Amino acid sequence: MQYQIVANNPFAVLTAIVAPAILTNASSVLALGTSNRLGRVVDRTRVVAGGAAGSAPGSATYLAWMSQLKALELRAQLLLKALRMFYAALGLFAASALVSVGGSTAAYYGQRILFEAGAGLAILTGASAVVGLSIGCTLMVHETRLAVQSLEEESRVRIQSYGAETPQK
Repeated sequence: MQYQIVANNPFAVLTAIVAPAILTNASSVLALGTSNRLGRVVDRTRVVAGGAAGSAPGSATYLAWMSQLKALELRAQLLLKALRMFYAALGLFAASALVSVGGSTAAYYGQRILFEAGAGLAILTGASAVVGLSIGCTLMVHETRLAVQSLEEESRVRIQSYGAETPQK
């Protein structure tokens, strides 16, 4: 009986398709932003590695560069995990939309078992995508916190080195 409501209501079909489509777009935007952040971390890693290579091993400057390298490595790993989650969510939302179309078609043709299987699969894929999106966002928050901490640490080091170079009156 429930599947007949879907078969007779075009707005139910649109609702089932539009929600995953909007979330697919959100996942795409998050994946793009995460890719850009990953690229910036890679660029920064190259700069820091060059600075470490130009410093005397064991010096304060060398140790500061190495500390930054460790933080950048952790940030890159977090960004890569987040990117994987966003891509998985993207694929799962697209699958959810496609399964919703199939389930709606099954409802239209009165195929109750196929409709119920499609509805269950659409909910499963959509819920899995939301979980992936949530995990990816959590990883991004953690990475952002590390980026701010690294910036604060670099600022302290630069202020200390500037203070050491400035003659006292």
